[in-house]
Amino acid sequence: MDNNDKKSFGVDIKPEVAKGVYSNLALITHSHSEFIVDFGASLPGFQKPEIVSRIVMTPYHAKRFLMALQDNMIKYESAFGDVDLEAANPRQKGTFNFNDFGKNGNGENKS
Repeated sequence: MDNNDKKSFGVDIKPEVAKGVYSNLALITHSHSEFIVDFGASLPGFQKPEIVSRIVMTPYHAKRFLMALQDNMIKYESAFGDVDLEAANPRQKGTFNFNDFGKNGNGENKS
């Protein structure tokens, strides 16, 4: 297939979105009809993480996103080497439970 056969895909991005938002935490929840991904930042000097962005998507799009992220991670590691999670943070093993942040998701238990 030559370049003329490829479909063109373009998107617009607003300047305030283009600068991005820093996140080092993601909380994922789901129902039968949607996945919700809350991106947060846990920074020194702050008592609890702050959610900075929420993305809601269908299970179909969540799976497509998962596949695209895995494909990009494979490409990244091919170019830059393996991402060693143990070396990056030896105290954190795998994932954590949403309840680690309290019953209402903000580190406080509901009464």
